[in-house]
Amino acid sequence: MSAQTDQHDRPAGPDPAPLPPGPVGADAVPGSVRSAAAWSWRLLLIGALVAASLWVITQLKVIVVPIAVALLLTVLLTPVQRFCQRRLGMSRGLASGVALLGLLLVVAGLVTLAGQQIVSGFQELRDQAVEGFQQFTAWLADGPLKLDSVTLNSYLDQAQSALSENQSSIVSGALGAATTVGHVLAGALIALFCTFFFLLDGRTIWSWAVGLLPLRARDSVHQAGRRGIVTLSAYTRTQILVAAVDAVGIGIGAAFFVPSLALPLAILVFVGSFIPIVGAIVTGSIAVLVVLVAQGWPQALIMLAIVLLVQQIEGHILQPFLMGHAVSLHPVAVLLVVAAGSFAAGIVGALFAVPIAAVLNTVVLYLHGHDKFPELGTDDRVVVRGSPQPPVIARAEADLGEPDRRRAGGRHEDRRTDEDSPVTSTDDAGGAPA
Repeated sequence: MSAQTDQHDRPAGPDPAPLPPGPVGADAVPGSVRSAAAWSWRLLLIGALVAASLWVITQLKVIVVPIAVALLLTVLLTPVQRFCQRRLGMSRGLASGVALLGLLLVVAGLVTLAGQQIVSGFQELRDQAVEGFQQFTAWLADGPLKLDSVTLNSYLDQAQSALSENQSSIVSGALGAATTVGHVLAGALIALFCTFFFLLDGRTIWSWAVGLLPLRARDSVHQAGRRGIVTLSAYTRTQILVAAVDAVGIGIGAAFFVPSLALPLAILVFVGSFIPIVGAIVTGSIAVLVVLVAQGWPQALIMLAIVLLVQQIEGHILQPFLMGHAVSLHPVAVLLVVAAGSFAAGIVGALFAVPIAAVLNTVVLYLHGHDKFPELGTDDRVVVRGSPQPPVIARAEADLGEPDRRRAGGRHEDRRTDEDSPVTSTDDAGGAPA
């Protein structure tokens, strides 16, 4: 009966054609999944390359960090070198030496002056700290906590016993600090050595480095490097201005409460402010603590208000208008970059995170067709000895020695300037590496 019913309900006509077989193998994977997989393995490869590069840099930080410091110092001292060359008629080597020696004299003078003030004010600060500690212990005994002298002495004894038990770790830490000081001294010598030769032969060194690249990539890398060095110069000048404003503001505030330590605190704030956002906060907190020990709570609260006022001026005026235009990074990006740099490499990472991010931003944008500095143009071409003349290297070695023929042929004169070339530039005769 059921079979007859099914046969009666089935529509008349031929049986439907069977469905075609579906895709097999890779064709069965949707295009979106294939695209995601292609992006994934490429991103994993890039991440592995970045991780390996960071590991190599970490292993060679005694060399890499001084070279980075030397590059910043070169950008800072290049205007001084140009002034000595153009206004005082010095040779390039002498101007480089004078600029570097002037920096050393300024740093030594500030350190000496700050050290003298610290020595003169340390005794007074120590006496005030002892008096403040006695007042604090008296408050613990007479205040709401009602800690008697026996309890306080027991806490002091526990602290002394903890120090004696951890004496070996303290000694090992001191030995590690001594090793770190040795690394710092070695790094300082490397930085000074590299700074001098960056000032003297910067374009030669850059031409040699670009000459190691494939021929088609040389000119693009050179033009991106020019723009990166302009960004680094803008960052360095702007950060010096921001650090000076922080140092002057907090130093003037500290002069009302601890005149003998105002200059050392101002220098500390100036150095710390080179770490954007975070550095000035930490060094300003140190100034507040010093005023707290020397004067007490009311004066410390006033000093805290001064520090916060300076931070507001920096955060709402200097950073958005000056630093934002200099590095083209949003303040949120600056904060995240500083946090990532400090997490990855401590204080050194926080110090170099923003300039590295700014330079990478400029270079990547240029390589992708977004030129932040179109006024630089592309007339300045890197000169690499032994490179073919056309089409990438516009000015070859032969052109450097024949300016008259260039003018007669209607070509542009050599427009390479110190401002256009990465690190610095040399005279025409020194434009190609030896």
